[in-house]
Amino acid sequence: MNIALKDIWKLYQKLFKIKPVAYSTILIAWNKNKIPMKKILLYLLLTGLTFNYAFAQKDADAKKILNQVSKKYRSYDVIKTDFTFTYENPQAGTKDSQMGTMISRSKANKYKVTIFNPDDKLAVDEEIISDGKSQWTYVKKNKEVELTDVDNSSESLNPAQIFTVYEKGYKYIYNGDAKVDGKLCQVIDLTPEDEKKPFFKIRLSIDKAKKQIFSAMIFDKNGSRYNYVIRTFTPNVKVPESTFTYDKKNYPGAELVDLR
Repeated sequence: MNIALKDIWKLYQKLFKIKPVAYSTILIAWNKNKIPMKKILLYLLLTGLTFNYAFAQKDADAKKILNQVSKKYRSYDVIKTDFTFTYENPQAGTKDSQMGTMISRSKANKYKVTIFNPDDKLAVDEEIISDGKSQWTYVKKNKEVELTDVDNSSESLNPAQIFTVYEKGYKYIYNGDAKVDGKLCQVIDLTPEDEKKPFFKIRLSIDKAKKQIFSAMIFDKNGSRYNYVIRTFTPNVKVPESTFTYDKKNYPGAELVDLR
């Protein structure tokens, strides 16, 4: 390989982040098949450009779709949803589902999430309330309410965050259209930029016709999966401001634990 071709090869490696081991592969192909090195480099350059262009197009498509979803979601004052939450661990052979409701005022980061007992759909198992600054988490079995500051960078996700989680701290790629529970959806995978998070991927399925998130599946590093499926979506509902504040009268016998 002459000096000029070596320089081209080095530039190609730098542009497309090719590992040094690939160099030996090029030499083998060159010596065995007597293919001119210029043709090999040209082929690889075109292949690399095509791949990177396709990847960039998927990124651009994902961003366009997510921007449409975000714009529509934030155009509403208050939204109410009914959802199904499913926890699954294939390795352990466990799968549990619960129903829940969420009321959210996204512009103020206020929300109320209620998760019901799987055996009694009227009995509350857990409730999360945020007034935009503080968060109260009620767990019935513990008979306590934990008070914390709102942390938007939390390692865990609650249903209120799935509508806006993609807006910051994630890389995303559009994986095409697919039928999800009989609904035509645009599928986008999110990868957290923070590798310390306990999950490595969130798969959003977006209703193609309505431009609304239909489901969000969270892939945990321990093999577990958490899936939120939106069953109903009602925009601009009227609720009192007290919806987003904690009232101890609604939780008799529960101890308030201040963790701020």
